[in-house]
Amino acid sequence: MPSSTLSPSILKYAYFPGCVAQGACRELYQSTQALTQALGIELVELKKASCCGSGTFKEDSQFLEDTVNARNIALAESLNLPLLTHCSTCQGVIGHVDERLKERQTSDPAYVDQINGLLKKEGCSPYKGSTEVKHLLWAIVGDYGLDALAQKVTHKLTGLKCAAFYGCYLLRAQDHLPYDDPYNPQSMENVFRAIGATPVDYRGRTQCCGWPLSSYATDQSFKMAGMHIQEAIAQGADCIVTPCPLCHLNLDSRQPEVEKVIGQKLGLPVLHLPQLISLALGVDPKELGLDRHIVSTRSVLDRLGV
Repeated sequence: MPSSTLSPSILKYAYFPGCVAQGACRELYQSTQALTQALGIELVELKKASCCGSGTFKEDSQFLEDTVNARNIALAESLNLPLLTHCSTCQGVIGHVDERLKERQTSDPAYVDQINGLLKKEGCSPYKGSTEVKHLLWAIVGDYGLDALAQKVTHKLTGLKCAAFYGCYLLRAQDHLPYDDPYNPQSMENVFRAIGATPVDYRGRTQCCGWPLSSYATDQSFKMAGMHIQEAIAQGADCIVTPCPLCHLNLDSRQPEVEKVIGQKLGLPVLHLPQLISLALGVDPKELGLDRHIVSTRSVLDRLGV
């Protein structure tokens, strides 16, 4: 792993917000800004970054996926900062590209040279393999630390039962996962405990939300989402919490459609991870975009008395 540019006194990242958080899930962008400000984490937004491809670029060409994301990583490298994303899909795609290109620097340097040749033609910095790609969850667990997070809590989420929904890309897209177990992860549950909430265990927390199927097998996609939500409800969850905006779209934005497909009312709120943590830090819910959700988050706020 490359040496860190972070110091104990300040955490600073090259921020890759991705597409969905700047569009359909704008509340994720809002709540990430609120959370990092509350924690004293500095973000330098990569305004010139492009879409990671969400796994679709490689269907046409792995070289295309590698080149596009080599450029995204190079933007962070030019700042001598880790690349931070709050999207599990972006983490999976960009993180896997970073792993592959670092390996190819040794096994097939001509491949990396070819990519850098294209970047140079466009006036971009070359990919060096000198930084790391890190999800917001990993930054909190691995860099900020759970003890430090617990000390920042001003409104413990006592009594709130939270069901983590990790999704696919965060856990299994990369060959190496230094901050968790890809098959039995505990990082989100540990965050819940640090802020006073109670983790809820259920089978679907590490499975696919169904989003990748939604454009061509809609009913199957919604049945998958419905199954996960039903399982979380059966285990007593007050809400689902996810580190992925695409999972959020399928579990929250499409929950009314999911209900029609499975023939059952659900009504379970789905929160973005930074929204949940920010509530424990005393951030005003209005700053977190909680009113933008399709499934009302009022039950969560009422339970917390905010």
